[in-house]
Amino acid sequence: MKGIFITFEGPEGAGKTTILSMLQNELESINQSVLTTREPGGILISEKVREIILHKEHTMMDSRTEALLYAAARRQHLVEKVAPALEAGKIVLCDRFIDSSLAYQGHGRGIGIEEVLQINSFAINGIMPTLTLFFDISPERGLERIAKNGEREVNRLDLEKLEFHQKVYEGYKRVIEMFPNRIKVIDADQPIQGVYADVKKILAPYFPTVL
Repeated sequence: MKGIFITFEGPEGAGKTTILSMLQNELESINQSVLTTREPGGILISEKVREIILHKEHTMMDSRTEALLYAAARRQHLVEKVAPALEAGKIVLCDRFIDSSLAYQGHGRGIGIEEVLQINSFAINGIMPTLTLFFDISPERGLERIAKNGEREVNRLDLEKLEFHQKVYEGYKRVIEMFPNRIKVIDADQPIQGVYADVKKILAPYFPTVL
């Protein structure tokens, strides 16, 4: 692949979506070719799957069904949108990717990180991010932020108890240990400009002439 694939990860309320938008604006202001997208979603089929996964009424969904739906949405999104953009040499900024499944379904749901990795290895067929930014904030602080944000969509995962979000956070820590060279940790419990400054320091080697 000719492009750069950067994924944004973190617990609920970490602020990653805001930072992604800030980075997109800066890169585009200096004439970089950028594609921004999200998971689950990004294309018609995957957005339909997103509606099924995150609908507040679907509380009866089995954890393995959930994991498989995420992987299916990821596969279609990858082949239809992400891979072509990378092949065209674009910078792809993606809000969540495989690490979310490992943390949320693998550890949070108790399926097993290795088991969920196997499902997703089949789905992504070797296409992994160039770099992953993990926005580190405690589940308590993240959910506190969400409660204060009246504009944010409330989905099925937001209805989970604190214990689930704590397990997800533990899952992320395990995933970071698995992929230390790819995943860079950023303190997200600070003012947004401080978070963005830390992001730019990490990204500087990838964009030596522009950042």
